[in-house]
Amino acid sequence: MKFGLLYEAQRPFDGNDVDWNSLYKETLEQCELADQVGFDNLWFVEHHFLMGFSGSPCPEVLFGALSQRTKNIRIGFGVSILPNHHPVRIAERVAMVDQLTDGRVEFGTGRSNAYEQIGQGIDPRETRDRWDEAITMLPQIWQEEGEFSWEGKFWNVPARRILPRIYQKPHPRMYLACTQTESFRLAAEKGIGVLSSASYAVDILAEHMKVYREAVRNANPVGAFVNEFWGNNVHSFCGKDDQEAKELCAQSMKNFFGPDKPYIAGRIGAYEELLEAWGGVPDHLKADFGRWLRQSDEDHQSQAADAGISLDSGPGAARAAIAQLDSNTLSDRGVIIAGNPESCIKTVQMYEDIGVDQVMLIMQTETISHERVMESIELFGKEVIPAFDREEAAVADN
Repeated sequence: MKFGLLYEAQRPFDGNDVDWNSLYKETLEQCELADQVGFDNLWFVEHHFLMGFSGSPCPEVLFGALSQRTKNIRIGFGVSILPNHHPVRIAERVAMVDQLTDGRVEFGTGRSNAYEQIGQGIDPRETRDRWDEAITMLPQIWQEEGEFSWEGKFWNVPARRILPRIYQKPHPRMYLACTQTESFRLAAEKGIGVLSSASYAVDILAEHMKVYREAVRNANPVGAFVNEFWGNNVHSFCGKDDQEAKELCAQSMKNFFGPDKPYIAGRIGAYEELLEAWGGVPDHLKADFGRWLRQSDEDHQSQAADAGISLDSGPGAARAAIAQLDSNTLSDRGVIIAGNPESCIKTVQMYEDIGVDQVMLIMQTETISHERVMESIELFGKEVIPAFDREEAAVADN
């Protein structure tokens, strides 16, 4: 099992602005500590306009600093939004970070969402085709020893020598950010890895992994090789007080998916989907949850009816049900990796058992202070990661 940290670059938001200076300094400090205590990867998103949610519009700038302030940890674009940029510019940025880190770059890709796309003049209807053309171009650029040229639907490049050269040969591992079965299949078809960017109960995640693992056997790799690596987002907090750490993490995740957050606000069925992904209502709480699930929300019903969707309950029902899901249930299902080191080890083992290659831990959020994040990173590095290093050493010895 490998261990990563995933950053949206969040900090407490007062409704007006963010302390950007402290955010970036604290983020770099956390990443340095992660490198020192044995984490394998750092992953940074690319998001735009999402005040109060993400302060990472150009992660490659932070990567420049991290290339000099870390020594071993791998640095991941998690992810680069391909439709937003000319592929040549992406190839150059990735190659430069790869050179500065002596080949420690991982390259994740994605398409983002309509709100961000429209804000940058990108037609959301074109993003699938733009992504497809860019993901085809990039490995060819990195492998080209001479001049690269291209004639496509969205981009034309006359013969040019694109600099700098990539450090890793033939090129860095590539990934797709996935949230749905369709995207898992697409990643498999292209022969690229998965960065699963939704929260799942482990038993539900296992079904998505089966879809990918089966489909990737017939991959037509877009790059020089097939990358079957599966990294999975999961909210996490490791603390000495088991229950307090679980409750802090559960609250952090619920706030992350709050009704004012991107990808949730205005999206019909968002909380119903989350509730299902997190394993639904547990048996021991069904009597209490029944009153929430029987509720009806007239505004939501009207909105759904206009869209031709029939609902048995409104979003208030699912949202209330999620609010009532206790931290122990979320931990037992693997929706969060939280608690004392023993609890975290137990949950990480659940992910390893279904074949996840790396847990990408979301520790820095707007509800958890920098000091607590540092505490969690250090404890995780000292007591959780070594437990899996010992397991790998034992397997190697046998």
